Amino acid sequence: MRSVVGTDDLLLVTLDTLRFDVAEELAAAGRIPHLARRLPGGRWERRHAPGSFTFASHQAIFAGFLPTPAAPGPHPRLFAARFAGSETTAGGTFVYDTPDLVSGLADAGYRTVCVGGVGFFNRQGPLGTVLPGMFQESHWEPEFGVASPTSFEAQVARAEEVVAALPADRRLFLFVNVSALHQPNWFHLPGATREAGDSRETHAAALEYVDRHIGRLFAAASSRRRCFAIVCSDHGTAYGDDGYTGHRLGHEVVWTVPYAQFFLPGPDAPEGAR
Repeated sequence: MRSVVGTDDLLLVTLDTLRFDVAEELAAAGRIPHLARRLPGGRWERRHAPGSFTFASHQAIFAGFLPTPAAPGPHPRLFAARFAGSETTAGGTFVYDTPDLVSGLADAGYRTVCVGGVGFFNRQGPLGTVLPGMFQESHWEPEFGVASPTSFEAQVARAEEVVAALPADRRLFLFVNVSALHQPNWFHLPGATREAGDSRETHAAALEYVDRHIGRLFAAASSRRRCFAIVCSDHGTAYGDDGYTGHRLGHEVVWTVPYAQFFLPGPDAPEGAR
């Protein structure tokens, strides 16, 4: 990251509440082609979430603690605040002297922009201002939220506007919290009903919905120059697994999340690379 920060634009997408097993199955079955095209080797990496619900996990992510590889470590981090004794800060780590990654990137000259999704980004109460308040610019509307069947399309449209308005020479750190996977998600599966509620199948349908539109987000993020992208879940959720429902609990399906990092070639890249 020391060679990327200051040169490339940066995109962080959290697919809020996405389970690893569902993400893995859909990639293997060819049901999320736009995402799978970008995943290294066409596969998600299995990682452990830094928190079991949105607020805790994003506080950690914005402090530089991305989901951790699900294998014995230590694992060098991409980003880290400068502090003595860190065992995961390595030679390639981008180290910042601020309390969080967002302000660290701002100090490095980036325009930091949040396009929020779930309620922790809605600015409708004091708690909903904490995470978006880290950014120089933040956006949230009801159309971006969990109750909207077209939430991701609306978020992508706003991200496109943000990118188009930014001066060409200004680096961008764009963060998008995707709300579509979070409950309620029953409306993404044809034939599902509110009365029947959400299920693992409606969760999968929501990921397919996101995949249909994420190409536009990738195109916008890399429309000015090469972009380094991270796409991951912040935590999973349970649909009756071992009797559990929801998240903010210690079940395997909550702690195990999909993760991917990759470069999106810029407009000057050869056509085949894009």
